[in-house]
Amino acid sequence: MYTYKPLGVCSKEITFDVDNNKIKNVSFVKGCKGNLQGISKLIDGMDANEAVTRLKGIKCQGDTSCPDQLARAIEKLVINK
Repeated sequence: MYTYKPLGVCSKEITFDVDNNKIKNVSFVKGCKGNLQGISKLIDGMDANEAVTRLKGIKCQGDTSCPDQLARAIEKLVINK
C-alpha cells in the first residue's frame, strides 16, 4: 500500500495499491467524499500511466486538485520510484 500526503487540497491523505501496474483500492482522507469515491471507483483497475495521463493537471481551487494530487502520487511513488 502506498500513502501520499497531498498539498494544496482539502484531502489530507491518499492511499492506494498497485498490482501489475494497475491502480487498486484508492482511498482519500477528508475532501469531497462523493467526488473522491467516484474518482476512486473510476480508476480502479486502470493502468498507472493511463491514470496519470487522465488526472494530471486537473485544477480545482488553485493550481491543483485531488485528482491531480493522486496523479502526482502515482507518478512519484510508482512510475518514477
